[in-house]
Amino acid sequence: RRWAKVMAVLIAVGAVTGTVLSFEMGLLWPGLMRVFGPAFGIPFGVEGLFFFLEAVFTAVYLFGWDRLPRWPHFWTGVPIVLAGAAGTLSVVSANSWMNQPGGFTLSHGKITAVDPWAVIFNRAAYYEVPHMLLAAYMVVGFGVAAIYAAGWLRGRRSRYHRLGLLIPFTIAAVATPLQIYVGDTAARAIAHQQPVKFATMEYVVHTHRGVTEWVGGIYAHGQVFFGLQIPDFDSVLVGLSPHTKVTGWDSVPARLRPPLPWLIHSAFDLMVALGFLLLAVGAWLGVYWWRCRRLPGTRWFFAAVLASGPSAIIAMECGWIVTEVGRQPWVVYGYMTTTQAATTAGGVPGSLGAILALYAALGAVSYGVIRVMARRWRRAEVG
Repeated sequence: RRWAKVMAVLIAVGAVTGTVLSFEMGLLWPGLMRVFGPAFGIPFGVEGLFFFLEAVFTAVYLFGWDRLPRWPHFWTGVPIVLAGAAGTLSVVSANSWMNQPGGFTLSHGKITAVDPWAVIFNRAAYYEVPHMLLAAYMVVGFGVAAIYAAGWLRGRRSRYHRLGLLIPFTIAAVATPLQIYVGDTAARAIAHQQPVKFATMEYVVHTHRGVTEWVGGIYAHGQVFFGLQIPDFDSVLVGLSPHTKVTGWDSVPARLRPPLPWLIHSAFDLMVALGFLLLAVGAWLGVYWWRCRRLPGTRWFFAAVLASGPSAIIAMECGWIVTEVGRQPWVVYGYMTTTQAATTAGGVPGSLGAILALYAALGAVSYGVIRVMARRWRRAEVG
């Protein structure tokens, strides 16, 4: 019931921030919306319907807590889950469409025909959508479990805290190996669909076979510094053979290569490393529970669970850095560059400052409201 109230606060904030973003799309990216709006706007319109459905059933779920029988009340929460997943599919399919555009006919700079199904279920959606959906469950699962781990480390050892940790952590732990598999599939697909992005992720300068995998490192002056190299392993990852040819970023002119290769590569490596660390923490609980049927007694485990919350968030953000910075200079891959899509009007720094101030205020208010609710709940427990 407490987390349902927290969810309500976050949905309210999401409604405000999402409305702002919808206006920003038209104001900041007029080139994109003018040419590709008939296709690009479809998944956003569908996402809006699912968001309203989610908001309606959230209101019914909260309002009906003490007014409906238990099972009918439970089933009013199920549409929230389904609408949230469908909304994720819709909005992420818009992003995947930017990476692999399709489902439209372009004639003389204008879209003359659109296939909505082909737009939503584009070639990148089959890995981007599950990748983000699993990431969402990991972030929420590890994040909620981290809060109860903090309480456990402070001496709160009640059944409430044990279940509060165990249930979300188990969901996130189960999602983690699935996420690693989907991520591997995604990387392989990117190597073929967006080879220059993949080359930047992996520091592949020249197109060749037997490509070295770089773990860490910074590329400068034609070589990689401070990195660990694994011979042939990048070719193995792409085509399951050391003889697989991998496209280098020198296959296109410099103006068509992503900027900041060190940032893209570092974000990708950090995302993968954190993913395997989260897998290890989940396996820790799984093995211990299989042998002893209880939570590990060592404080190290709860410290690891506490760290898993921010680690999952960082991993997700690193993934979006790879996706968005790695697509540059394209906003619609192969069709329109960011320069062509962005506004040329003045006043952008001022509007950006206003948006940042609004988001900062909403973040502070959200945090403050949730803290006030948490203090009331704690006082109620003591009383």
